[in-house]
Amino acid sequence: FFMQVTTNDMLTSGMDCLPFYRSSPACGTGDHGILFGNLSALNPRQQINGLTSFLDASTVYGSTPAIENKLRNLTSKEGLLRVNIKYYDNHREYLPFIDRIPSPCAQDLNASEGERIECFMAGDSRSSEVTSLAAMHTLWLREHNRLARALKNINSHWTAETVYQEARKIVGALHQIITLRDYIPKIIGPDAFNLYIGLYIGYDPTMNPTVSNVFSTAAFRFGHATIQPIVRRLNAQYLDDPELPNLHLHEVFFSPWRLIKEGGLDPLLRGLLAHSAKLQVQDQLLNEELTEKLFVLSNNGSLDLASLNLQRGRDHGLPGYNDWREFCGLPKLETQTDLNTVISNQNVTEKIMELYHNPSNIDVWLGGLVEDFLPGARTGPLFACIIGKQMKALRDGDRFWWESDNVFTEAQKHELKKHSLSRVICDNTGISEVPADAFQLGKFPQDFKHCDNIPGMNLEAWQEFYQEEETCGTPKSVENGDFVYCSEFGKSTVTYSCQYGFQLQGEEQLTCTSKGWNFEAPVCIDINECENEINPPCSPSAKCINTKGSYKCLCTDPYKLAEDGKTCIGNACEPTV
Repeated sequence: FFMQVTTNDMLTSGMDCLPFYRSSPACGTGDHGILFGNLSALNPRQQINGLTSFLDASTVYGSTPAIENKLRNLTSKEGLLRVNIKYYDNHREYLPFIDRIPSPCAQDLNASEGERIECFMAGDSRSSEVTSLAAMHTLWLREHNRLARALKNINSHWTAETVYQEARKIVGALHQIITLRDYIPKIIGPDAFNLYIGLYIGYDPTMNPTVSNVFSTAAFRFGHATIQPIVRRLNAQYLDDPELPNLHLHEVFFSPWRLIKEGGLDPLLRGLLAHSAKLQVQDQLLNEELTEKLFVLSNNGSLDLASLNLQRGRDHGLPGYNDWREFCGLPKLETQTDLNTVISNQNVTEKIMELYHNPSNIDVWLGGLVEDFLPGARTGPLFACIIGKQMKALRDGDRFWWESDNVFTEAQKHELKKHSLSRVICDNTGISEVPADAFQLGKFPQDFKHCDNIPGMNLEAWQEFYQEEETCGTPKSVENGDFVYCSEFGKSTVTYSCQYGFQLQGEEQLTCTSKGWNFEAPVCIDINECENEINPPCSPSAKCINTKGSYKCLCTDPYKLAEDGKTCIGNACEPTV
């Protein structure tokens, strides 16, 4: 689905076309429907969402159990995430490197021979794309580990699994609070927020919480027009640092070495806090670092993000601009005069009509992007509608939403509300002066506060007063498993569970009776994944070896294991049959 380059385009260095690869189709849709016997014309091609839809901090923990296990420090008794064992940022943690060595990330040309800084590993594979993104991923890694250590400190009887899950639950809640309370209202404006999202009234089981195609492929990509072409790194006084000069965006693509060797997190985060996002103007939507010098690991040359976004919308078969305006209850635009009512820059409407001829032909990403902003917003009416509807679905359709019944106690909810992104920065960096609201641009020092004056949650709301059961004694711990102890209304129970890769043998729940626990404690036995004939873990080309809590796929020479850890590939990098 390559994009042809016009002859007068000077940006592509003699390239005839820009490479573009289609999103994988969901099984049974489009042409793939034939394989499943579905020949209906009403079965258009759909795409696979590779990430969890929910606001659940999957960027920190991954979207599959396999990735999550890679990210965890399973030997720690504090429920920690893995950290970099080679580099530290003033005694603070960095993300671990990916297992693939050498990784495809750029290297410091002045580095000594043999010194390499690989791509980072995080819950999202794109964490090394730019240094500021890597900095945010690192911040949340540190926040998880900070919370886990604090929770273990006040609940010494908690197992590593309990600590990990409780810390993860808090980080997930903070992602939800910061996104919906602090960020989204500034993007879609107060009126659209009240119209499309409104107050939370509880979990709605009829609400579909999956991410819509138009949200991920068009509306939420409004953010590409807010990216600054310059990366700034500031000192403790929020001034330019002569040792850390400004960088062009293309100089930080897939360059984790710049984070590790050029000052760490603090200067980068100060640059983000003290400088605004790029103002999205109708005749300068994306900066040239993104339209001329975009670099991706899968391609040698430079790419154009605007072209990729337009082509992705077409790849996914998104309906046009007017169709989505009608979906949102907005007036259909028939003429250039109509277009001028929502896009005040007439030079832009003339150019759009010259290219598209009719407003109905306009790609939804472009049409939504160039609309005049709503009051107090950074989007126009169409994107405010699509983003607002999506956020309501993600909130109301999530039974684990932080405000939902029985997810957190009232005391815990009260503490969570106090927290903010500014507090997370204070707790996990060397920065001591921050704005009260990290998303609101202010001037230093008058609009900044010392971290001592930034409120945060008190984790005592998570403290359990664990008393040993007088009649039955302490519940027996199980190897490769965990238990949750509960004492309520004079009745004590303990519920057991096993770690990933193990299964419970025996009773899951034990109750304390006058004679002691009513059953023997269960055991966690290893699952032999290699015996699964219905859904074998390795491809037919590989040999499956069972290990404790997991398995390995082995290949015989001359074949090597592919990145998926399951398939054997030959010299031509093609899977064996």
